[in-house]
Amino acid sequence: MNAPLPLFHPARIAATFFWVGHAPKAPGTWGSLAAIPFAWLMLSFGGWQLLAIAAVVATLIGFWASGLYSRALGWKDPGEVVIDEVAGQWIALLPAALDPVSFAVGFAAFRVLDITKPFPAGWADSNLDGAAGIMIDDLFAGIYAALVVLAYQHFF
Repeated sequence: MNAPLPLFHPARIAATFFWVGHAPKAPGTWGSLAAIPFAWLMLSFGGWQLLAIAAVVATLIGFWASGLYSRALGWKDPGEVVIDEVAGQWIALLPAALDPVSFAVGFAAFRVLDITKPFPAGWADSNLDGAAGIMIDDLFAGIYAALVVLAYQHFF
């Protein structure tokens, strides 16, 4: 194992979403939870458009930060990297509007889909290296979870 990046290195801060990823248990779940209040604020002040921009920015930063952080550690997908969950969770919440139940559906759907990794998320997680392997499966899970939110809103 290589040495981790310093605690205040920008890539470590970003990859762990301000150190949330260092939670001792279920860092991915904590990363997704930490993304929710920011999503609510962005939807409140800028609508889905601001949240979409933030998801793109988190994705771009995530590719850079997760790649640098994982290379520094010498690990394929360090558990403390949660910027991928943040980006995916924000995608999942794009159609949620300001409805707490839609947010709960988006959170639950994203976590289930991030864990179960339906195709092509599982393929990306298993076959892509570096930042792509870290980020892309969560982006697919976010897209699938957004579809679940849309279905929930349509039927309920």
